[in-house]
Amino acid sequence: MTTTRFLTGITTSGTPHLGNYVGSIRPAVRASRTPGVESYYFLADYHALIKIDDPARIQRSTLEIAASWLAAGLDPQRVTFYRQSDVPEIPELTWFLTCVTGKGVLNRAHAYKASVDKNTAAGVDPDSDVTAGLFMYPVLMGADILMFNAHKVPVGRDQIQHIEMARDMASSFNHRYGAHFVLPEAVIEESVATLPGLDGRKMSKSYDNTIPLFASREQLKKLIAGIVTDSRAPGEPKETEGSALFQIYQAFATAEETENLRQAYAKGIAWGDAKQILLDRIDEEIAPMRARYQHLMDNPAEVEALLLAGAQKARAIATPFMANLRHAVGLRALTAGPTQGKAKAAKSSLASFKQYREKDGKFYFKLTDARGAVLLQSLAIDSPQLAGKTIARLQTEGVVALEAVQEQLEPIADREAVLQALAELKAAAS
Repeated sequence: MTTTRFLTGITTSGTPHLGNYVGSIRPAVRASRTPGVESYYFLADYHALIKIDDPARIQRSTLEIAASWLAAGLDPQRVTFYRQSDVPEIPELTWFLTCVTGKGVLNRAHAYKASVDKNTAAGVDPDSDVTAGLFMYPVLMGADILMFNAHKVPVGRDQIQHIEMARDMASSFNHRYGAHFVLPEAVIEESVATLPGLDGRKMSKSYDNTIPLFASREQLKKLIAGIVTDSRAPGEPKETEGSALFQIYQAFATAEETENLRQAYAKGIAWGDAKQILLDRIDEEIAPMRARYQHLMDNPAEVEALLLAGAQKARAIATPFMANLRHAVGLRALTAGPTQGKAKAAKSSLASFKQYREKDGKFYFKLTDARGAVLLQSLAIDSPQLAGKTIARLQTEGVVALEAVQEQLEPIADREAVLQALAELKAAAS
């Protein structure tokens, strides 16, 4: 059975809140227990440097986030749980990817464009206060993903662009130096809730409307009491639509419990009573984790040891992989044999996939051998995402995927050559 690699990063820029728990921590911990899945979870402290210049805050956040994930049930023995800055191969790979990524691609990154648009509207220099770190953020994210050849990356819709960029970086590198990277896919969990905050807007540190994940019961009670509701009196029917209180409850409750509260709304439950029900339901789930969280917060050396052990596990993969990449690009011993030393050989003898768009607006891909001869050609595909997914399957599953996607391909002239090329690509990706 093919093992699927999932990777998730958490930026160490603040205290985890209920929205982080419902939208990321809880579903990721559950997913980490799925058979046939190899999970990587990392604390993105390099990313935090882009927007946080308070060293104490980054250090504190790293501890809080690590403790939160561990208290929520993440098992370091089952997954690879590490701190980004403990894997020096990641910034090295970032530089390699920088050298194959067009500036025009980074110009289109959402975060950079938003900063430029804001400055332009204010009538100042478009790049005012824009750091190279912000501009290069997608490349660092690409290195995070490609270092471990992650197949699936759970992200919000606003992050899909970064996965597409990582795919572009992988394709560019593979084209120049051979098939070293698999093309990652974004995973959008439509069923995962986005929690509203105390004021009804999305729960976010930016809006200062969050409920800390491990607030004490008394703190939780006080914060829930501050959730904005309408002015309908007890006994007056209330709407669940648009009710922040109801939406938060729904993220924690069973279907039966949710229906019971829906009926209570229709019957005119008092807001105070509804808030008490919400308090009890959240506390029922979070309370059992608080002791573990507090223990970890009181014993940072224990968390540090777990993260260093995770980094050792991560580097067992990253170090030899980076050595292969260094050799591929020509950063190798001067005593290397003449065959290895040739520039052409650096591009690898492996076949490679090429994805492109034709004048008809459709997307295509082809598999070529090391000399450029076409081994396999796709038919028209409606989107680059679908084309990329098919390529990823062929690279990682080989002949099994070939049978499954046969209808998307033109007739194959030399099936044996295709099977051999796919077998070599699969071996290189594993």
